[in-house]
Amino acid sequence: MSKVATRFAPSPTGPLHIGGIRTALFNWLYSKNQKGLFHLRIEDTDKERSKDEYKDQIIKSLKWIGIQHDGSEYIQSTKIKSHVDVANELLKNGNAYKCYCSNEEIEEQKKRAKQKKIPYIYDRKWRDKSDADAPSDIKPVLRFKSKIDGFTVLKDLVQGDVQIDNNTIEDFVILRNDGSPTYNLSASVDDHQMKVTHIIRGDDHKINTFKQMQIYLAMKWNIPSFAHIPLIHTSEGKKLSKRDKASTLDDYSKIGIMPDALRNYLLRLGWSFKDKEIFTLEESIKHFSLEGIGKSPSKLDMNRILSMNEHYIKNMNENELFDHFTNYCENYKEKINNNSNKIKKSLSFLKNKAKTLEDIFNNSQYLIKDKIQISSDDKKLLDDLSKKILNEFLKEYEKLTIINKENLEKIINSLIANNKTNFKGVGQPLRIALVGSKFGPGIYDIILSLDKNDVIQRLKVIS
Repeated sequence: MSKVATRFAPSPTGPLHIGGIRTALFNWLYSKNQKGLFHLRIEDTDKERSKDEYKDQIIKSLKWIGIQHDGSEYIQSTKIKSHVDVANELLKNGNAYKCYCSNEEIEEQKKRAKQKKIPYIYDRKWRDKSDADAPSDIKPVLRFKSKIDGFTVLKDLVQGDVQIDNNTIEDFVILRNDGSPTYNLSASVDDHQMKVTHIIRGDDHKINTFKQMQIYLAMKWNIPSFAHIPLIHTSEGKKLSKRDKASTLDDYSKIGIMPDALRNYLLRLGWSFKDKEIFTLEESIKHFSLEGIGKSPSKLDMNRILSMNEHYIKNMNENELFDHFTNYCENYKEKINNNSNKIKKSLSFLKNKAKTLEDIFNNSQYLIKDKIQISSDDKKLLDDLSKKILNEFLKEYEKLTIINKENLEKIINSLIANNKTNFKGVGQPLRIALVGSKFGPGIYDIILSLDKNDVIQRLKVIS
């Protein structure tokens, strides 16, 4: 048996969609599980819409989430001659024919089908006609001569056996009238030449699979195995598209979702292994199988992504988390060089209430900025008693030679008793004065993370 080879074949006509990332992930994991090869094919034959920036974004996105393809990228537009050669071979061996229908004729056929509320299928007008009947003013397209009788069974590795009546597959175009090949021809030729053994893709490609199988049979090539994955839907149950919010990797990375967390989420989106939820990269490869893929569409759940990300933030090695955080700040926020040591030593508590790297960035603003801004709503909470408490805290704090939690607790407990208040009565004004908001980390964590001079200066502004 030949070595397993899978492929991911995006078109660089827009940013890579989250559904595409999951398809790439499943292909990559299957090939690695089988100790095979995973290829990246860039289907860039749509010259008007294909752009290098999208190609670069596709490659960058796959790398970001941890998917590495084998060998160099396979660029479809450089292989056009071999596609055309196969089309001519199909014509020569009687499996294709020239169709001289004008655009007006085709449009009329489509219009009639719409009126009858039936799917449009080309009427095969030129299937058995002689070239001698051809009009001189029309450039022909080349159509594949599809089977008319019987049925075809696709032994799908996810969906099971799928049967179709052959007469429902039209004589599809394989070469346009300008001589350029169409998707089904190019994909078939490329997959054959790349020695792809398993084609794993969205189940919206099923009809293409039946067309491509016929090309394989006509060329006497070995047919690859096919697996059609149910699509990802939005939370409302609609098919996810590139126009949807949170549909590209950039949408996730810019709010501080980490690659390992998103990859783990996508792995579990429509695939399962026992009751396991969290998978390392090695475990993903070890346990992945096509049998674990479900047959129903999966809904994209932002809350579940945030929950998964929170798990990774809380359980990740803090040096690794800090590296992710600094990269995130450089890419989407601001460099934190001057305050990096303060933030690094404070990560143990800054991460506690964080679901994203952006949350950590927001929670650490009081460390990043020299001067804090207090909102008008929070300023209203600083009444005369609050200011008195802050002033008394400042006097005691300035006397401290050793600043630790034990000594801070003594001051705060004394303030609670002397001012007949509770912990919130002392903690809230202190947090507002030091952080700029009544929300934030624990008060002891805040004080211990700031330099003594920073604490004094911020309290003096208020008291």
